[in-house]
Amino acid sequence: MADESGGSKVAHREVAELAKVSLATVYRVARGTANVTPETQQRVRTAAARLGVHLSRIGKFRVIAFVLCNRELTQRFHFHSHILLGADSYCAAREWSMLFHRLVYPRDVRPQDLHLPRILQRRDIISGIIVSGMIFSNLLDLLHSRRMTYCVLGNNVLGEWQPSEHNVIWFDDISGCVEMTRYLQSLGHRDIWFVGNCDFPWGARRHKGYERGMLDAGLTPRLSTTHADQDPEIGYLATKSILAGGEPVSAILAGSDAIAEGVYNALRDFRLRVPEDVSVAGFNDIEAALLHPPLTTMRVFSEEIGKQMAELLLKHAAEPSLPPEHFTVPTQLVKRESCQPV
Repeated sequence: MADESGGSKVAHREVAELAKVSLATVYRVARGTANVTPETQQRVRTAAARLGVHLSRIGKFRVIAFVLCNRELTQRFHFHSHILLGADSYCAAREWSMLFHRLVYPRDVRPQDLHLPRILQRRDIISGIIVSGMIFSNLLDLLHSRRMTYCVLGNNVLGEWQPSEHNVIWFDDISGCVEMTRYLQSLGHRDIWFVGNCDFPWGARRHKGYERGMLDAGLTPRLSTTHADQDPEIGYLATKSILAGGEPVSAILAGSDAIAEGVYNALRDFRLRVPEDVSVAGFNDIEAALLHPPLTTMRVFSEEIGKQMAELLLKHAAEPSLPPEHFTVPTQLVKRESCQPV
């Protein structure tokens, strides 16, 4: 009986003998090396399946990589750190290790010209990659062209891409913002603004949900945006623009909790109170409970996202021939003191 863990050299030789190939070819197929014909790969995989040998474990460490793209290890990392925690806990429970790697790369470079760190290319060490952070699509094109095993946080991809070609986990920010907009409307609010930076895909998606919620209610969507990079600065500048223009506003939906913090500061500069004068809602539920007053927000289950990314990745590392899969994690409305009826 072959060792199911694939750790025994005897099991490897049995696979080689049954498939009528060399032991080195078995290792090459297990590691995903490109210089093996599809027919030979299939013969080796069929032999391994008959013997109960897991090719994904042959000659490899039990390691996956968590790659944080184009992000500093600052406040914005807090959200991704929860994804990392969820992925790591899932892997640890199954005796897999996690390698963290921060990757900064240009957006306007051709995929074939990107520098991919050597450790991430070592398929005998790294079984797969979780891609998080601010993800430029050229990296996905590179990983896809090299037939690497990876899973991507779909909400955070910038640039043209084909989600159907990749393993993707989403969180449902569009429906979440529809729900939040309807909640504000249920409190009697009609002059509801969205504040955020729609240059980023997460900002654009959340604005899309807000806009849908407004149009469904027969109300005019109102957007105040800025090209600032830092979330509190986005909230502060965009809110000041609304107030300085004398526009009617009874509620503001901020694209993130950190943006809502900037909204709070701008309202205070105008001596307006939350929620007595303006109700404010956010998104993420990371800093929400720490604000004063505590912020109504949409909770993103970031640890669950990490667990699902790790589960999907390990599934495809074990069976590379599977077609790409997509899963969406719901969000949850969390009501706190920053919103009240008109």
